[in-house]
Amino acid sequence: MPGRAGQDTYWQMKLREDRLQMRLDRLSEFTVPGRPWTRRAFTERYAAARDWLQNEMALAGLTTRVDAGGNLIGTLEGREPAHGILASGSHIDTVVDGGRYDGILGVVAALEAAQAIAESGKQPGHTIEVIDFLSEEPSDYGVSCVGSRAMSGNLPTDLLEYTNPSGERLGEAIRRAGGAPEKLEGPLRGKEELAGFLELHIEQGRVLESTGTQIGVVTNIVGIRRYEIVVTGRADHSGTTPMNLRQDALVGASRIVERVNAQARELQASNGYLVATVGKISVRPDAANAVPGEARLTLEVRSDSEDRLAGFLDPLLGWAEEAVCRQDALQIEVRRLSATHPTDCAEPIVDTLAASAAELGFSSMKMPSGAGHDAAHMARLCPTGMLFVPCLDGRSHCPEESITMEDALNGARVLTRALLALDGTAPKGAVPGKS
Repeated sequence: MPGRAGQDTYWQMKLREDRLQMRLDRLSEFTVPGRPWTRRAFTERYAAARDWLQNEMALAGLTTRVDAGGNLIGTLEGREPAHGILASGSHIDTVVDGGRYDGILGVVAALEAAQAIAESGKQPGHTIEVIDFLSEEPSDYGVSCVGSRAMSGNLPTDLLEYTNPSGERLGEAIRRAGGAPEKLEGPLRGKEELAGFLELHIEQGRVLESTGTQIGVVTNIVGIRRYEIVVTGRADHSGTTPMNLRQDALVGASRIVERVNAQARELQASNGYLVATVGKISVRPDAANAVPGEARLTLEVRSDSEDRLAGFLDPLLGWAEEAVCRQDALQIEVRRLSATHPTDCAEPIVDTLAASAAELGFSSMKMPSGAGHDAAHMARLCPTGMLFVPCLDGRSHCPEESITMEDALNGARVLTRALLALDGTAPKGAVPGKS
């Protein structure tokens, strides 16, 4: 197989497949019993997983710290720290009943790359950082990419006031994770500090697998907007309230869900890439014998176009005012939870990743990312790039998520080679082709 035995032996010797697999397997064990794989940020199991990971970073020869945003960082010092930091990583938190490799592959592969470089006895020119970003997945506080937002200065203070169902503020949760929310008024890193950021991730789609391609080189990352839509009616007894006198908030909410689906389909068919999902619903009183008086929906809209993102909500609310509020005597309130902008990966990083894959003998293709990632926030600070490896049947955010160790190792090899290519060709903190 291209890229394996007999080709580029030096690079293959530097990465240990057994160590990569051991760390993937061990991190996966930090999960809620009977709920693979559930390792939610800010929980005790997440904290335990981070303690283990921090110890592994130390064993790999890295110095470790937790920054004010709650990000765990392992550092391999370079010969010329003033040249800027080359960073790589991802996250180890999961969605509920999520996947085994989403996020953790990027952290573990970055750690293996850094350890292999350290064990080579050759100190890199640039300092190299391995970053485990805090709470990349949508958290119980309504905010995703908490750590990378904090690092890049994209975590406004009003988001720190968001609460989880038990009433804890996000700022308090960040402090529990080792951060310092009072220091989050601006970016935690200056743009002069970072020379580049790379993130390895599973594709979470079927393109690579269906085409037999080993490596995906990401060209751009979608923007994401999330909203909370609260539909308010009147709670009543389900047995004594006639159907024509009801103000059923859930019925109104269900119409909005249908309209979100229909509107997204119409826009994608006529205007380009856009997807929209209502993936979370909560109801009050939430009883079998009560007419729902309130329904809360979490709406997520994704697109590679800022105009398409910005243009989705108003038509939906205009439709809802007529078809839901007036027809069923309901009220609707909307709150924007979070927003990220469509992000282009840095062309020099894209070219370096593609060249690294080719030099190792791997097939690759350039492709967009329909999923959001910490890399999108890091692009506010430095040139940023991503690479994908295939996952089985494109499944992700579910227990069936699976990759082969061959693909995991392929991704780690390309990541390592790209980091060293940037280190060898990027004096004074620059990347190839960027002044």
